[in-house]
Amino acid sequence: MRVSSFGHAALGACAVFALLEGCSGTQAPIGAPGAVPQASTFAPRTTTTNYRVIYDFGEAPDGSYPTARLIDVSGALYGTTAGGGSNSCAYYPYSPYHGCGTVFTVTPSGTEKVLYKFGPAPDGSVPYGDLLDVSGKRYGTTVYGGAYTCGYPSQPFSCGTVFSISTSGAEKVLHNFGHGGDGQYPVAGLIKVKGTLYGTTSGGGANYCASSSYDIRCGTVFSITTSGTEKVLHNFGKGTDGTTPLAGLIEVNGTLYGTTKYGGKHGFGTVFSITTSGTEKVLHSFGKGTDGATPLAGLIVVKGELYGTTENGGANTCGGSSDRYSCGTVFSITTSGAEKVLRSFGRASDGYSPVAGLTEVNGTLYGTTYLGGAHAAGTLFSITTSGTEKVLHSFGSSSDGRLPYAGLTDVNGTLYGTTYTGGAYNDGTIFALKP
Repeated sequence: MRVSSFGHAALGACAVFALLEGCSGTQAPIGAPGAVPQASTFAPRTTTTNYRVIYDFGEAPDGSYPTARLIDVSGALYGTTAGGGSNSCAYYPYSPYHGCGTVFTVTPSGTEKVLYKFGPAPDGSVPYGDLLDVSGKRYGTTVYGGAYTCGYPSQPFSCGTVFSISTSGAEKVLHNFGHGGDGQYPVAGLIKVKGTLYGTTSGGGANYCASSSYDIRCGTVFSITTSGTEKVLHNFGKGTDGTTPLAGLIEVNGTLYGTTKYGGKHGFGTVFSITTSGTEKVLHSFGKGTDGATPLAGLIVVKGELYGTTENGGANTCGGSSDRYSCGTVFSITTSGAEKVLRSFGRASDGYSPVAGLTEVNGTLYGTTYLGGAHAAGTLFSITTSGTEKVLHSFGSSSDGRLPYAGLTDVNGTLYGTTYTGGAYNDGTIFALKP
């Protein structure tokens, strides 16, 4: 079993990029920057039955490299891009972003508008997580940016933020991570429970996961009010606890559930529960036998049971002869911790490496794989709760999108999503598919 993009010995700023794309560049191949688009709307391109690209991201001032799930607010879709925009942010040399990132809105027919361009510090930069709509205002996180620096002493990075933004594009930093024993580098978005927001940070907190001289810490769960009062609820990393949560949380009957990419009994991640007061419990440790490994995505709940994906693990192997690794899984788990692998990816022209979570529509689960498929650029699939899977679209043909990183959003029976690269400018796309 191979961890495809990050090892416990990874250090400094490279560690954070490796969590997301891989410092070697092998996990997320980045194409050359595209030309600046001349208009904000592109004619939809049909590549397979019921599938169409509705928007192609371009270089600055447009966004590029979308990683977050879209949200539907009164018929309009909102999302973020990790790169693009008109502001320049200096990052580790392997960074592909060409800008600090954006918040955008797009209609289901493909008319896109950039609402806000991040950066440079002390503003936030590189928003990876989903947005959250609360009373007409959007809340989110940025991996970098803010007032404080973390990581390599010789290559300090700003530690990330929580922000709010209005529908007209007025942005406000609510919290700057990285001060004292606070969390660092929030990759995931937020959820709301009884008026309070909850989230995770991939680093920071009280416990170390690597050499203390490099300050690589194991991550946190935090709460924050909509006015910006933040509190660390749990510090990951003690004993067989999970480490490095890249996913957001869900709430089921007042308890929060999530995943960590690493840690646990076998070192390949966990599913955990945590109360809103901070009492955490590991429900499952990944990585034993043909179990899944290294979950990047969060969970969904369907009829009281939790479902999710793991980037690695499972019964099948993928990759070249010199670099073979397990292909990832879909799993179910009860709130008491009984886990079951429903699907091991990687057979024939199946997809593999699902880094996004699942979406449920009328009892069927839908998701994406980052790699694999007929064109080796990822797939969109359906799977029943009993484990019957079907590839609905293989990305990567012609000027189609490539490498879908984010999950899907159901709007009146049509699924909307994004791809990290590909499209007319190779900076990512927004697509729609009607199952």
